[in-house]
Amino acid sequence: MGKTLENKKKIVADLKTALNESTLAVVIDYQGLSVSEITSLRDKLRPSGAVCKVTKNTLMDIAIRDDENWQIMSDLLKGSSAFLLIKEDFSSAIKAYENFQKTTKKTELRGGVMEGRLLQGEDVSALGNLPSQDQLMAQIAGALNALTAKIAVGIKEVPSSLARGLQAYANKEKDDKTES
Repeated sequence: MGKTLENKKKIVADLKTALNESTLAVVIDYQGLSVSEITSLRDKLRPSGAVCKVTKNTLMDIAIRDDENWQIMSDLLKGSSAFLLIKEDFSSAIKAYENFQKTTKKTELRGGVMEGRLLQGEDVSALGNLPSQDQLMAQIAGALNALTAKIAVGIKEVPSSLARGLQAYANKEKDDKTES
C-alpha cells in the first residue's frame, strides 16, 4: 500500500526541519544495504549528531525546492539515495560513514551540499580529514594555556628583573664608595 498524501506531506516537513538544522548534507547510494546495515550506519552516525534519512528522491526534491541552500542537491538525486544530514561535527560524521563504507563496501558517496555549494565525493572526504570539533577545542585550549603560562612568566619576570637591576646598581654604588 502506498503512502497517503498526508504521510508524504509529513515526510517532506520532517525533511525540511532536518535540513534547516544541518550544515552539511551528504548523498550516498545505499543500494544493497539491508535494514540492519542501515541501522548500523545510523548508530555509527549518532555520536556525531548526524542522522541518516532514507526517502524517495521525489520527496527530497520537494523538500529542497524552495530553499536556495539545498536546491543544488537536486543534481545528486538519482537511484537509491540516502541522506546524511550533519549538524555540526561533520568531520566525525564523515569518518563514521567512511569506516562504515570500508566495512560494508556496499555504498557509494555521490556528493554533498554545504552552504549552497555542491561538493564532489573527494570534497566531502577532505572535510572528513579536518580535525573533529573536540580536537579543535583541545588545540585551542592548549594554545590558550601555553599563552597564559608565557604571560604569567613574563609578568613574574618584570619585578624580578627590576629587583636584580636595582640590586646591581646598589652593589655598584657600594663598591664605588669602598674604592674611594
